[in-house]
Amino acid sequence: MKSNQKMTLLVVEDDATLVVVYEEYLHEEPCYTTYVETGTEALAAIQKQVPDVILLDLGLPDMNGIDILKYINEHQLPCLVVVVTAQGSVDVAVAAMRYKAVDFIEKPFDGQRLIVTIRSALRRRQLEKEVDNYKKEVEHYKKLKRKQYYNFIGSSTPMQAVYHIIESAASSKATVFITGESGTGKELCAEAIHKQSPRWDKPLVTLNCAAIPKELMESEIFGHVKGAFTGAVIDRQGAAFQADGGTLFLDEIGDMDFDLQTKLLRFIQTGVVQKVGSNKPQNVDVRFICATNRDPLIDVQEGRFREDLYYRLHVIPISLPSLRERGEDILLISEYFLKKYSLEEKKSFTGFSPETENILLHYHWPGNVRQLENVIRNIVVLHEGKEVTSKMLPAPLNRKLSSKMTNLTNTIQKNMMIPTGVINSSSHSKEEMPSKAVSLKPDTILPLWEVEKDAIEKAIEFCEGSVSKAAALLDVSPSTLYRKRQGWET
Repeated sequence: MKSNQKMTLLVVEDDATLVVVYEEYLHEEPCYTTYVETGTEALAAIQKQVPDVILLDLGLPDMNGIDILKYINEHQLPCLVVVVTAQGSVDVAVAAMRYKAVDFIEKPFDGQRLIVTIRSALRRRQLEKEVDNYKKEVEHYKKLKRKQYYNFIGSSTPMQAVYHIIESAASSKATVFITGESGTGKELCAEAIHKQSPRWDKPLVTLNCAAIPKELMESEIFGHVKGAFTGAVIDRQGAAFQADGGTLFLDEIGDMDFDLQTKLLRFIQTGVVQKVGSNKPQNVDVRFICATNRDPLIDVQEGRFREDLYYRLHVIPISLPSLRERGEDILLISEYFLKKYSLEEKKSFTGFSPETENILLHYHWPGNVRQLENVIRNIVVLHEGKEVTSKMLPAPLNRKLSSKMTNLTNTIQKNMMIPTGVINSSSHSKEEMPSKAVSLKPDTILPLWEVEKDAIEKAIEFCEGSVSKAAALLDVSPSTLYRKRQGWET
């Protein structure tokens, strides 16, 4: 039985001779064994620390062992009980089993029978503990969504999936292929994999295949010897040698020259590197991570990327979600950048107005996190204040709210028979709201709580279940909506 922690066994037996027998039989078993003589001592020991397994004699001097079984059963204590007694009647056995004893041994007993029974009970309890720990761990991760993972920020479901893949893949040497739009954090992903891996204390070397002229790319990867080409005045170690023992991250690999892809494939297959101008091959130990902002299969189909190289690299794929797919991560990231740049620029910003949060949540962010970072930095540098208002937003976010939001307001007004202007939105100030409500026919009047409930439910449905987005549209705090929904359910 494999376990990092020894199991515990409590033997409840008043016969000193039998205690010596138990000690002889059980001294080699993988457990800590404690001996007590009475039921009172047994209950005190159980209350102090619940053992994993109890070997329980029923004929105790101060009480019937069945009373101890009852106590364990009533309090649902996490332990298994093996009953041993000279009272071998059917009624006694039935009573013991009723109170969930796992086995029943009659005195006198065979030593091997005792050992097998105890081993079986210990093994079963160990498995139960492992299952319980696994369930607790699963529940823990369900409740605890990580808001940050290395340099990533975000607790959305797509990002939790990314974190899980990184943790699962990091310990392996298998190649990771990262895809995602520009600005989604492909380099951050490569850094997280490297830091989580056993190679964390070795170099992570990054090479941007799109930023290096193709005639220099081979030298950048494999290095060159002096005189290999014009300008090669000294020997140079390429990225492959620099990353020896660590990780080589090839960013924008889809832009690599087609002919060089053949040499890269050979390097990945053999682990052998040959510098430009040298005839001396050398072995290096490198873990490959690559990334592209394009669909690699399309590049393969259109002949820009070698199919055999694609399948060699595409072992563990990670697809990074765009910012618009990450929901309220947008606000988490915005708050992070606001705090960071406010500290850097010595400004006093502490948060965003509800209207500003609404705009940030509904903008489509074609430039992803990189664009969001630039927007927040622009705001902090050019403005002063405690709260970021919509007037501080740069183009194109400083335009009026989208027609989507206006349509929501109109839909709620139409379906709820609410007069135009009653619902407050970013496009209507309080001064613009009509002072008179349009008269309603008596048969259209509903109780106010029903109107409010329907409006809130439609807003949440419109925002695809996001309470915070619906709250921003309705110009109330999310806690108000949560409280009202809880009240309707009770």
